[in-house]
Amino acid sequence: MISLNRIARVFPRRTAATPTDALAFMGEPGLFPPDVDAVHVSVCWTWDIPEAERLAKEWAHIAPVEIGGPATGQRGEDFEPGRYVKNGYVITSRGCPNKCWFCSVWRREGETIRELPIHDGWNVLDDNLLACSDEHIREVFAMLSRQDRAAEFTGGLEAARLKPWHVSAFREIHPKQLFFAYDGPEDRDPLHAAGEMLLAGGFTRTSHSLRAYVLIGYPKDTFEAAEARLRECMAAGFLPMAMLYRDNKGDRDSVWMRFQRTWARPAIRAKDYA
Repeated sequence: MISLNRIARVFPRRTAATPTDALAFMGEPGLFPPDVDAVHVSVCWTWDIPEAERLAKEWAHIAPVEIGGPATGQRGEDFEPGRYVKNGYVITSRGCPNKCWFCSVWRREGETIRELPIHDGWNVLDDNLLACSDEHIREVFAMLSRQDRAAEFTGGLEAARLKPWHVSAFREIHPKQLFFAYDGPEDRDPLHAAGEMLLAGGFTRTSHSLRAYVLIGYPKDTFEAAEARLRECMAAGFLPMAMLYRDNKGDRDSVWMRFQRTWARPAIRAKDYA
């Protein structure tokens, strides 16, 4: 059996969630490769698969190599803290009961929520935490209340599933930020209802803790429609984070990229958010 402590994890690109320990690597093994029993190339996005395959070849002379991760369609199993995301980032459940056309989660992880053992951390990355059982969600809040850093929910929360007791539980742990989602017209009314609950429950616009991912630039989207969703998001009480749609090749339109940049930095839009 391979020791989990002797696995090199290799990543095609660095993100805020990439592990930083001694056995986490970016790129080739270099002149002084580690002494390991196995190499796992972890790839999150489909457009990074060619680079992941290149890296697998580069590392093949070091130890047996496997390519895995969300981009491969591989189903996630139990979460191992610090293994493929840095310590502090946690996943307490997998799967999503929704079948959003643009999302791979339900295809990869299934439409039934799988609740996992809860590990300590402060940044929750679950696919759809609010679709979990009340008991599981309460246990997640209890875990977060023990941490020495303010909680963040950057995996995205489904506004339509927000309940008044969730709002009270969020307020008790004083989170740094809560990310909801506004991906299409069907999300408008639930987002407004969630905003009303959260603002009535003690959250404020000035704290900038209420955030929302807003999908833009998908097929048949227009700049006018996208800007309307972004402004609706602010009207509902959330500071938007524009997320530009990419196809499986990672292609993005340059004009949409310029538009997205003006809606992806809180410092730029905070002045419009009152």
